Amino acid sequence: MSKEVRNLEPKELWNNFADLNAVPRGSKKEEKVIQFMVDFGNKLNLKTVVDPVGNVIIKKPASKGMENLKTVVMQSHLDMVHQKNSDTNFDFDTEGIKMVIDGDWVKADGTTLGADNGLGVAAIMSVLASSEIKHPAIEALFTIDEETGMTGAMGLQAGYLDGEILLNLDTEEDDEIDIGCAGGVDVSALNSYNEVNAPSNSVSLKIAVTGLNGGHSGMDIDKGLGNANKIMNRILYANQEYIRISEINGGGLRNAIPRESFSKVTVYNSNKTLFERTFKKIAKEIQKEFKTTEPNLEISYERIDDIKKVMTTISQITLLNTVYSAYNGVYTMSPDMENLVETSNNVARVLVKDEKIEIMCLTRSSVESSKVDLANSLKSTFELAGYAVNLSGSYPGWKPNVDSPILKTMTKTYEELFNSKPHVVACHAGLECGILGTNYPEMDMISFGPTIQGAHSPDERANIKSAKKFWKFLLTTLENIPAKK
Repeated sequence: MSKEVRNLEPKELWNNFADLNAVPRGSKKEEKVIQFMVDFGNKLNLKTVVDPVGNVIIKKPASKGMENLKTVVMQSHLDMVHQKNSDTNFDFDTEGIKMVIDGDWVKADGTTLGADNGLGVAAIMSVLASSEIKHPAIEALFTIDEETGMTGAMGLQAGYLDGEILLNLDTEEDDEIDIGCAGGVDVSALNSYNEVNAPSNSVSLKIAVTGLNGGHSGMDIDKGLGNANKIMNRILYANQEYIRISEINGGGLRNAIPRESFSKVTVYNSNKTLFERTFKKIAKEIQKEFKTTEPNLEISYERIDDIKKVMTTISQITLLNTVYSAYNGVYTMSPDMENLVETSNNVARVLVKDEKIEIMCLTRSSVESSKVDLANSLKSTFELAGYAVNLSGSYPGWKPNVDSPILKTMTKTYEELFNSKPHVVACHAGLECGILGTNYPEMDMISFGPTIQGAHSPDERANIKSAKKFWKFLLTTLENIPAKK
């Protein structure tokens, strides 16, 4: 499958991407890709270092005649989000991504593609490996675990980098230059409940919410997409007097809008008709609400083997009220930058099984006080229901600098190359720039990249034409880096 991708232009970019995608590289499971990058650097006889947390730094001297230019840090993260369709048989720990060309796009066969941030990694690899590309001194920084905590960026200590400019290659619209991003914090709520024997006079069912688009919980949070956990809760809430809940399993990763949710319930025989009527009514209402943004949404149920245990009535009521109360989606829009989501929350995971309840959220904001405010609101909601709440993995946002020298250089370069102005933006995703700036506060930072859609979902796809545009912009930017003072 990947053979066709290797023939795309620019070949050096797509071939390095194909090589990278042959290596399993899930977040917190980066051992193989770290070794891959070390071998890559050593094969080129470039200084290659792995820091104590697992970040890989590869340094390459400037091209002849460009020694007087400022040193540039080129940065991308090695890990990728692991998501697959429920009917896809694939082992992320042992298999390489199966890539296919679909019209103007490269995508994967039933899984995430890893273009986020694999195309950025591949671009840096291509610069490091080339003997023809003109560039200043390069410090390639490949961070780990960006997708599930940014622990690589957080763990990078001062002293490893000397560069004055950082090019982060991790944004997903080729006409944008990013100068700011949101910070985030994980909100985890845990509780227990008592089980009782399932009613004998009942039928056991599995309810499924499937077919949602999913997507990036930052970049896509304002697109009106459905959240499978919230939709499932609406269905169960509407039918709560007719059912008893046994299990719920919805969503997955915190940074992915949940695409699917499944629950197991019993329905009293005497209430089967009422349940069927109510189920059809609420399912129809929800599908009508999402007919534009989620045309493939399916809400269904099927008969399963008899359930043995269910939640107590009071536990069920508390659970449904709690999930209903947990805020999800856009919380505030930025008053300073047009169309920028300032603060949001993603109810990412709901797991109810074996007398344990786990609810996981990711709260994002470009304003620290607003991030804390929403996180405290969620914490209060869960604690009122008796949950133990933990706020963890907090990372800072990246404050925009409209007077950035590299921004001026790249804006001018873009206009000359493409005869149009780039969109200078801040994004609602969690870029690593804010964290890296903690230990390297004087570094002038910018973020850009090729057009990627559907990141963090099996619909992830990278635009072929855009990759070529991004590559041209990157190489011209390297040629135009200003001289050292």
